Parts: sequence; structure tokens; C-alpha cells
Amino acid sequence: MQIDWTPLRTELAACRRDGLPVPFWWRDDDAVAPTAELDQLATLAQATELPVHLAIIPAQATAELAGCVDGKQLIPIVHGWAHQDHSGPDEKKNEFLTDRPDMARDSALGLNRMRDLFGTQLRHMFVPPWNRVQPALLPKLHDQGFEAISTFGPRKSINAAPGLIQINTHIDPIWWKGTRDLIAPETLVATTVAHLTARRQGTEDAREPFGLLTHHLVHTPAIWAFTESFVNEMLSGGATPWTMETTT
Repeated sequence: MQIDWTPLRTELAACRRDGLPVPFWWRDDDAVAPTAELDQLATLAQATELPVHLAIIPAQATAELAGCVDGKQLIPIVHGWAHQDHSGPDEKKNEFLTDRPDMARDSALGLNRMRDLFGTQLRHMFVPPWNRVQPALLPKLHDQGFEAISTFGPRKSINAAPGLIQINTHIDPIWWKGTRDLIAPETLVATTVAHLTARRQGTEDAREPFGLLTHHLVHTPAIWAFTESFVNEMLSGGATPWTMETTT
């Protein structure tokens, strides 16, 4: 795969020149069980030295998965409850956006199930399926024991609710509405550059870790190849690995 990384390298050099740190993190969604794809993800995380925050669907997670997650290369976080769509007519798919009486119950179930499976390895980050969440749920998430929430796109504020930090993802290589293969690499590079430039110019929060979002179960060879190259380019260009143990 031939990718012109020049625009990204130039922008990362500008960040270094301006003294702007680029904390960089990786979130991968929809894990439920050990698979060959999960092994490939873990191998890539180890090779690139960038840990993956693994968003696991609690209602479907197996005990075998807990035995594969070490809390170092693969860091377990909570991906909703059952990844079940509760959207109404003309609404986008969601599990925690459309109002329903058992929404808070389901987020609590997700956290409790994940605590049972992963114990102290679990990081108390809530990832709503389809990256959509009801604002009224946010303070309840903190009360339940969540420390962070992650969706998609630059955050508007550091905290989504008092005590609940927002750590979003910013780039997803999959063309979900098209081929479900890799988005044109030049588009992904340009999108990343635009985010980093906005951080240098002060129109996006430069303190928020820049997030890569992947979905290991549906990766094509092109997506795997881009992901490896992208992580290496970011880190070799001066981005620094971020995990939930890192001060933000």
C-alpha cells in the first residue's frame, strides 16, 4: 500500500516546533470473545507499543475473553450493555440515546458485569454503542462508578459531566456507509492533519488525547495495513502513547 504521509509528517513537525504535545490513544470496539482477529490486534499493539483500549460488550462477553486480556496491551473498557439498537423511527441507531426507563439500569449492568469478568484490570470508561448517548445519563454514569466516557469527534469540554472526563476518538479508517473497507488513505491523512492543525490554532482541545478507533472483527487486509502504518507514523512523528493511567 502506497500512502503519501508527507502532509501528516509536516503537521507533526509543526506540532513539535510549536511545543504542542500530541497524546495519542487507540480504542477498538465490539470485542466479545477470543478470536484470530483479537490475536492480531494484540500482536499489533505489542509491535507498535501502543496499548489498545478494548471496548467489550458486557452482555456477550465470555469468560474466555477475560483470560486473553492482560490489562497492558489490551485494556478492557465498557461498551454499553448488549449493543442493542433502541432507536425509534427516523432515529440513528443507538443503545443509550433514545429515552427509555431502563437505560441507567443497563449501563450499571454493563459496569458490574465487566467488574466481575476483569476485576482490577478494568478501566472505568463508558463507550456507548454507535457513539451516541443521552445527556441526561451522563451524571448517572459518574454516580455508578464510571470515570470517563468516549464517543467520536473533538470534545467540547474536558468533562461530559462533573467527575466524568471526555476522551473521544477522532479517526476511523472504515468506510461504514460504503464498501466497509478502507476509506481512501489520503482522506484519512487529510482528516488527521485538519484535527492537528485545529489543535495548534486553538479551535480544538489540544489537551484531549487524539484517538484512533478500530473494529478488529471486521478489518480487511487494507485496514490492518493502514492501521499499523498510521500508528507508526504518529509515534515516529512525536505523538506519545496515552492510556487511562496517563494524566490528561
